[in-house]
Amino acid sequence: MSDAIRNRYEFVVLFDVENGNPNGDPDAGNMPRVDPETGYGIVTDVCLKRKIRNYVETVREDTPGYRIYVKDNVPLNRSDNEGFLAVGIENAADQKPDALKKSIKAKKEQGVDVDAAVRDWMCANFYDIRTFGAVMTTMVKGALNCGQVRGPVQLGFARSVEPVVPQEITITRVAITTETDAERKGTEMGRKYVIPYGLYRCEGYISANLARKVTGFSEDDLALFFEAVLNMFEHDHSAARGKMAVRELIVFRHDSELGCAPAWKLFDAVKVERKTPSAAPARSYADYAVTVDEHALPEGVACRRMG
Repeated sequence: MSDAIRNRYEFVVLFDVENGNPNGDPDAGNMPRVDPETGYGIVTDVCLKRKIRNYVETVREDTPGYRIYVKDNVPLNRSDNEGFLAVGIENAADQKPDALKKSIKAKKEQGVDVDAAVRDWMCANFYDIRTFGAVMTTMVKGALNCGQVRGPVQLGFARSVEPVVPQEITITRVAITTETDAERKGTEMGRKYVIPYGLYRCEGYISANLARKVTGFSEDDLALFFEAVLNMFEHDHSAARGKMAVRELIVFRHDSELGCAPAWKLFDAVKVERKTPSAAPARSYADYAVTVDEHALPEGVACRRMG
């Protein structure tokens, strides 16, 4: 995989929400996720990866090499079966376990490393596998297995810069659900949860070593990933999520595959602070100042700010 990236990266994403719910918690009536001990807002890595996948699917429209493995209304087994078909094993998902094992054994006797071939085909064809990795051990009928791939790009949970206070807003609607209800009332009551304003910070990692050894994540893939991060909310607007926008993407590039400094030192160089100390809650991105202490960066690390 000679076209894989050759430099390690870390990055910080700053995004905000205004009068919206950035990531509802289904275990709490879809309220915005909040750390109960500190009051800081939380957005999960899975939520952000979904936005990135959706953006890539929107702009590339399943062009070769840029398909999405984890997507709505497409069973994983359907895609897994394509991987086996690519190495000459037809209808793998429909075969009984013993029959599929025999088919795999026959291919191996022909000198085909089925496990590696299927894994490499999946990486080459699905952008999100090449980027984030995947667990493709769905085990249809106990046999179908495309392996596990650890992706070079990893995200942590996003956390708000300051505590947030979710608000429960009561709304009325004229859409009555049943005929019986329509006979006795003209409106129904509903509720929605919003955060008036919150600025969130997410930190991430990109391993050139895993890109080279496992998935082949390339420079073109990297450029598309940064593009997707910057625009991940632009095609995902809804009334429930309010006004969401990526404000800045700060990227640290090492001049080697394994890196020149611990990630935490680079993350500590990024400061997000109020421009004017105040007890009043922040209500816009303009209330904050974002600085990067580039003089403190270790040798061999360069910083690029996008947004």
